[in-house]
Amino acid sequence: MSCCLLEFGRVQELRQVREFLFPKHNKAGPEEEKAQAENELTWDDSDWGSWENPDGKEDGAQTEEEEQQQSTPWLQDCVLSLSPCSDLLVIAREHKAAFLSAKWRTAESGQEEMTLTVTWSGTLSIEEGECISSVICIPLASQKRSSTGRPDWTCIVVGFSSGYVRFYTESGVLLLAQLLHEDPVLCLKCRTYEIPRHPGVTEQHEELSILYPAALVTIDGFSLFQSLRACRNQVARAAAAGSDVIQPPPLAYKKWSLQDMDTIADHSSIGITTLSVFDQMKNASILGGYHASVKGSPPAMSQYIAVGGGPYTGFYYAIEGSSQPLLSHVALAVASKLTSALFSAASGWLGWKTKNEEESVQKQKPKVEPATALPVRFGLPDSRRHGESICLSPCNTMAGVTDDFGRVTLLDVARGIAIRMWKGYRDAQLGWVQVSEAPGEREVATSPSMPRRHAQFLVIYAPRRGILEVWGTQHGPRVGAFTVGKNCRLLYAGHRLMGVNSVTSQGWQIHTQQVCLFDQVNGALRAITIPFHLALSDKKSERAKDMHLLRRLTTLLRAREVEPALLESEAQSVLLDIKHPAIKKQALESLLSNKNAPVSCLTHVTRALLASLKEQDPEAVDESLLQFCSSQLKLLQLYTDVQLLHTPDTSPTEPEHPSFSGIEEDLARVGPVLQRYTEMNSRPCVSFAQDSSGPLPVRTFLSQLEWVNGELRVIKQPDTDWTQLGSFLFWGCLSGQSPLQRVCETLQESGISPQQLLSLLLSVWLNKEKEVLKCPDAVSHLHTLLSTLSSMKGAVDESWDGQCVSPWWQQVRTACVQSESAASALLAALVAHRVAKNAITKLAESKFQEGWECVSLELEQWVVCIKQLEDVLALQTLLCLPSPQGSTGGAVTRCSVKALLESGRGGVADCVSKYIFRQGVSPDLLRNILQRRGENEPTEQPFQQGREEKLEACVCVVSELLEYVCQRFPSSLSPDVLFAHCSWENVVQWNKDPEVGQYLEWSVEFLKMISSPHIQLGVSAMMWQTFIVKRFSAAAFLMEKVGKAPKDRLCRRDVGMGDAAMRSFLGSSVQLLQALMEVSSSSFLPSFPFFSRADSGVEEVSAPDVCVEEVWGGAEGPVSIVELALDQRSVHYPLVQHHCVLASLLHAALTFSLRLKPLSLFDSKGKNAFFRDLASIQLLPSGDMDPNLVAMRQEFLMNVLTGWVKVLAEAEENGVKHSGAEDMWPSVCMELSSLLQVNSDILRRHLVCELYNQGLDLRAEEVMMEVQDKDVLGSQLLVLTGQRLSFSLLHSQSQTKPNMELLARLPPTLCTWLKAMDPSELRCPSVPLSQSGRLINKVIEMLPENHAQYSLALHLLEAVDSLHEEP
Repeated sequence: MSCCLLEFGRVQELRQVREFLFPKHNKAGPEEEKAQAENELTWDDSDWGSWENPDGKEDGAQTEEEEQQQSTPWLQDCVLSLSPCSDLLVIAREHKAAFLSAKWRTAESGQEEMTLTVTWSGTLSIEEGECISSVICIPLASQKRSSTGRPDWTCIVVGFSSGYVRFYTESGVLLLAQLLHEDPVLCLKCRTYEIPRHPGVTEQHEELSILYPAALVTIDGFSLFQSLRACRNQVARAAAAGSDVIQPPPLAYKKWSLQDMDTIADHSSIGITTLSVFDQMKNASILGGYHASVKGSPPAMSQYIAVGGGPYTGFYYAIEGSSQPLLSHVALAVASKLTSALFSAASGWLGWKTKNEEESVQKQKPKVEPATALPVRFGLPDSRRHGESICLSPCNTMAGVTDDFGRVTLLDVARGIAIRMWKGYRDAQLGWVQVSEAPGEREVATSPSMPRRHAQFLVIYAPRRGILEVWGTQHGPRVGAFTVGKNCRLLYAGHRLMGVNSVTSQGWQIHTQQVCLFDQVNGALRAITIPFHLALSDKKSERAKDMHLLRRLTTLLRAREVEPALLESEAQSVLLDIKHPAIKKQALESLLSNKNAPVSCLTHVTRALLASLKEQDPEAVDESLLQFCSSQLKLLQLYTDVQLLHTPDTSPTEPEHPSFSGIEEDLARVGPVLQRYTEMNSRPCVSFAQDSSGPLPVRTFLSQLEWVNGELRVIKQPDTDWTQLGSFLFWGCLSGQSPLQRVCETLQESGISPQQLLSLLLSVWLNKEKEVLKCPDAVSHLHTLLSTLSSMKGAVDESWDGQCVSPWWQQVRTACVQSESAASALLAALVAHRVAKNAITKLAESKFQEGWECVSLELEQWVVCIKQLEDVLALQTLLCLPSPQGSTGGAVTRCSVKALLESGRGGVADCVSKYIFRQGVSPDLLRNILQRRGENEPTEQPFQQGREEKLEACVCVVSELLEYVCQRFPSSLSPDVLFAHCSWENVVQWNKDPEVGQYLEWSVEFLKMISSPHIQLGVSAMMWQTFIVKRFSAAAFLMEKVGKAPKDRLCRRDVGMGDAAMRSFLGSSVQLLQALMEVSSSSFLPSFPFFSRADSGVEEVSAPDVCVEEVWGGAEGPVSIVELALDQRSVHYPLVQHHCVLASLLHAALTFSLRLKPLSLFDSKGKNAFFRDLASIQLLPSGDMDPNLVAMRQEFLMNVLTGWVKVLAEAEENGVKHSGAEDMWPSVCMELSSLLQVNSDILRRHLVCELYNQGLDLRAEEVMMEVQDKDVLGSQLLVLTGQRLSFSLLHSQSQTKPNMELLARLPPTLCTWLKAMDPSELRCPSVPLSQSGRLINKVIEMLPENHAQYSLALHLLEAVDSLHEEP
């Protein structure tokens, strides 16, 4: 590989830039010239229409004129500067400039390409008569941690003939301007940070150097970087605020007056250098004489090289610290503020100047500081030669100098001598390219610890000859030459990003171009690429040549579209040219792994390479390379043979295989469930293009096979790779498109072992289940293939006698047991069983008489395996049933025999419970299905049509499949086991989404359906401890803190669910604790319907055994839920009841939105017992309770009854049927009153009064029968009757004259008593008089005759009867 010149971008609008910079070439009319003169910042777009219509025809004279203008070397008269990142180009002339920025676009070929378009143009000169003399683009590094070497923005530094240096942004905004010297600026150069390649190299600081005819100004890069960032931020804030930009403080700089040179044209700042002790002594003796004193340590010096005349080249050394930085316009009293002003972008520059001061400063010309004299140390004297430019190498060790004699001189910077000279390069332009050695280009064994090498190449562009040359340094040959034309410019920045240091540069990849050639004719930007091996000597270049031949081949292989003939010829040429065997093998591997190379090309190239190796001396040929080529050629031949056999033109030569006996009965037995499974898996599904079945690529075939000791082996890969290779070898046979015998003979001759062929066959059969089920003859072809493979030599051990397990058939069983494709695994097992049985029968006939029946351990293994696979097929058919839309539960579970055996005794129940949850089967529906299973006898045809079901179609299918699976697993899916797993699955899903309270409700319902008290006790205890108690305690503490029903936000924060979900959660918690009490020992406590069941307990029933089916007896794995439940300890009944009371209180408070601090209703013993382990013995409250606590409990229970009455009344008013679950609240309150030591008769009297108050007289009469203290109730109801009568006589809006007359006839005592009543306390005051009369009769019956209010009750009865008699 040689040097190359590659185009990486193109400059657009180049003609408009020329017309802008050279107005005299513009041929526009006078009106357009006048408009352009008025506003030079706007483009002349009168000629842009030709860009949009490239096919338009133009006048011949105009075309000739444009060609003449393009051939004019106008670019040589401009000042150009390209950013090192190649994203910004500045073209300037006189007082105008154009900024071009990089943009990416998609070309017609579809590739992304970079173009430079004009983003700003205008006039930069401010002073009268000044012109642009020098430009440089400095990209500033980003300070963000996520940056990887890209610049944040680019600063354009412009030097003027007036001596001013101004700094601009990419959009032309002036950031900073400073007059450093009154002479024209000759050159601007920048030195940025470079990572030291060796530990002894001095780390160079960043610096901007400005050359004047007799002075040199240097600005420290770090302070300049901070100042520019601060200026840019301040300008952006001022633009955003709409205020004026405040003049920033000046820069700190050093200024040297270069002595002892007549004229200076260019310069180069080498950086800080430290002399050796010998050089220090030599310089001291030359400057100070023989007796000069020498300092102990060599001083650090900044080295500068100037080129010009008298002498031709001058070397200057400035000792560090000999000159202090100059601060223009700044008094010494405020010099200490400079640092803070430079390093902070505070608003207004910390109040540096006022506006009036700025205006006064701008009016007068700035003061110029004097320069420090710097004498020349030595030079290269040549009186007739005048230097024109100098270009420093990236490593700061060499520099190229051009002169007016057309020579290019190479300088040794450290020694100060000229080491090489080229002639014949007048007006030459120089640049440097530094190339690093690639990691694989050097022998690791020879230099394992040496750092990477770098090579320096000098690039010379001779515009008069139109040639670009690349020379190796120091004394290397010319390694490249290009004819590029005479109107180009060589752009070499010589620096990288500013603002980088040894810390921030770690891990960066700084993307910069070193040398760029700009062609003014077409606007192309081209970069020079030089391979490292061109810098090596001839002895080391042979291996480097091989490496680059390899890269050439790699580049060819990466091309998208390459003709096969071209690829074959180029690859063969490269492989034959490479000398080193290791690189030759690497190149062949790259070719064989290419996806676009056809197999014929690979075969021809490999055969040619093998032939060339055999023609060489056997002792000189690498044996491993020869074996590799031979093995790969055999593989390619095998690929070609198999591919030829699978072509559609090849027809089977052997007759069709007759149908084998015995399999029809097996298929008839599993046919219905197999048909249903096929229907479930034949639904459309999403497939990806890369997953589509196509021909196996040859590179995949080669990557999966290898030769080991003369035997062809399949490399172990994931299942997908085995499936691809197996499909390539056997799918044509299975689908009936390829000759079976010929394919098997070809594979047997190839050397692949029968065991690996069997693995490939089973892989494609088990992983292409859908295609297998669609092919009717696939089973027959599989039988033929298995029989053929079994008859191969080395397949079945010759010593096998049928009474032991054969490794060959065990391999088939292992593959079927591990497969998740239930149908194809079962079919493979049935076919293999028949083949094995035929083999055993033939073996037995050869040893025994025909009348004997063969009993084999192998056949018993097959019977167990087929039974397991049939069970798995039934289970998988159930699991494949699609879920209802909107249901949760995840993807369809795929199971296998191995997975079920490893999932333990509860694996089947766990899969079915997840399926039941995903289908949304309710507890009642599941109970009905299981009851129907117990009533019906198992059938061999479970999917017959015509069943009369009143359920929906989908529910019918679910019920049918579930019944059949339960019949297949009578022990693993017993009702109690299935109910336990369903209960656990629902509570697990509720814990994931607590907002869905139905999950927990169904979980408790499933729990209550468990008939075994031991299982029910264990599951409920685990549910409480694992999922419930944490949220339950959080809800209790939250209500204790708030004192009322909490808002939704607080519930979500503390409990993890909304207020409505928390109400459902507390109700389910009550149900769970009640179920836990029902199955625990409760004979020593009184019987309460809602809080205990005294006639049941775990002591009365023995613990059940966890059983599984016989064929699944070897299941080992995690402990099932039922086994865990049976291992749980018994709970402490009083503690469970204690928690149930608290749960009921919380549920009531949330249901009726009551104020409650639940823990305050218990004493210290009761509080300490909460949220403890239910199996522990806690000290619970006993004896009489504090009357204050009893009063608080009584008040809360009365509020619950009041709330229930209000809800009941609202439901009856709205016509809503009241549920039985809501009618249980009075009974709950009565039972709570007994447990909380509250008088239940007081609650009943309160309930009667509330019911009458709400106008629910019939319900009140039912409760009244249970009240014991009738006298107190009678007095309370007497007042309520008086309130009703008072409302009818005194407060009703429809007062009639008879009512007023009746009121006048009443006894004064009764009238006064009625007027004292307040009917506003009644929630339903307008009650029919018949109900009031019935109520007063009840009151008279309850009050004894000697009661003080008995006579008042009689008067009320007379008044009600009188009112009732009025029309």
